[in-house]
Amino acid sequence: MQTIVFCFRYAQFYSQDEFCHYNMFNHHFFGGEASSAVMQAFLRECDGEKVVMVADPPFGGLVKPLANSFSLISQTWRKLQSSESSNVDMPMMWIFPYFFEPRILECLSSFTMLDYQVDYDNHPLYKHGKTGRKQSPVRLFTNICPRDVVLPKDEGYRFCSVCQRYVWSLNKHCAKCNVCPSKDGREWKHCSTCEKCVKPSWKHCQTCGRCALPDHPCGQGKGKEGCFNCGSLQHKRKACPLKDTHRTKRKSGAARRAKKMAAQAV
Repeated sequence: MQTIVFCFRYAQFYSQDEFCHYNMFNHHFFGGEASSAVMQAFLRECDGEKVVMVADPPFGGLVKPLANSFSLISQTWRKLQSSESSNVDMPMMWIFPYFFEPRILECLSSFTMLDYQVDYDNHPLYKHGKTGRKQSPVRLFTNICPRDVVLPKDEGYRFCSVCQRYVWSLNKHCAKCNVCPSKDGREWKHCSTCEKCVKPSWKHCQTCGRCALPDHPCGQGKGKEGCFNCGSLQHKRKACPLKDTHRTKRKSGAARRAKKMAAQAV
């Protein structure tokens, strides 16, 4: 199996035929045509070898430019294949937190989020143990058929014959929703009023007409209705008349704190 690496810090470990200095946010090759040619040679799938793109970008990166770059790489791969693959996308795996699922699926509709919880041995937060989280929020997004991605049973995954995919052991199949609904690794519960499964810590609020945390600001939902800034149902946050006022208060408050810290330092 051959590998091509785009991360700059690996340049000292890989040869020029295996490494490209590449900016995945704007699809730019720092090595110019030479680096682009290396990638195209790799995507040709010579000697019967197949290509799968695995991307683990910074979690603070914007989804849309990343998705655009991945789509451009897939288009290049498609042009280099036979006519039989002209309408097929390159197999891809994108490692990203589960709460980015709506944005990723909006940009790449062929993708599916798998239940596999990605851990990092050298990350203080995204790893198992006393210093990390009990359940990692990082998942695999892929355009590969979920049925074909076998998750390890010895790590707590099982195959759901109804959903035709591997899921986490606590992700119980809901007969009413007809899916294994959990996104965060916990066992979700079905709300008959909302007619969908929700997080176990949520409760149905009759005032808001939806499920939310018990201590949520009632009547000031963060959903599609109303303003997230002031809670009004008459406008959105972008049109909030208090937006500039709040921004000014935050700046003045920050300035006062800076002056106070400077005075204390003197």
